[in-house]
Amino acid sequence: MTFVIDASVMASIVLPDESSVKADRVASILDAEGAEVPAFFLIEVANTLLLAVRRRRIDEETWRRLLESLTTLKLRVDAETHAHAWTTISDVACRYQLTAYDAAYLELAQRKALSLATLDSRLAEAARAAGVELL
Repeated sequence: MTFVIDASVMASIVLPDESSVKADRVASILDAEGAEVPAFFLIEVANTLLLAVRRRRIDEETWRRLLESLTTLKLRVDAETHAHAWTTISDVACRYQLTAYDAAYLELAQRKALSLATLDSRLAEAARAAGVELL
C-alpha cells in the first residue's frame, strides 16, 4: 500500500527524541512499500534535521548519518506538485485553513487516491473532512 508521508512523521521516524508507535508502524510500511511525497519534502526534512542540530537536539555526526540514511528510503517525489501550487493546492489550503505546505500533502493524497501519514492534528482533521484515509 503506497501512501503519502509528511515531514512530521518523517521527523518522528528519524529523530531520537520524537519516536512514536505510529511513526514506527509507518516506518515499517515505508521500508516495505515506499511512499509518495510532494516536491519540497526532501528540503523540508533536511531543514528539520538542520534545525535539530542548531537546537542541539542532535550532533553533527548524527545529522550526517541521518541524511545518509534518508537517501536509501523508497520515496517517490511527485513531479506535478508545482503545477498544482496556484490552483488545487491553494484551493485546498483555503478550504481547510491549512498552510500551502500541508495542503500539498493533502492534495497529493487526493489526486493519487492514497492514504496520508501525518502527526499534524490540523492536517489530519482536514484529511478526514476531505475523505482521505489516514494511515
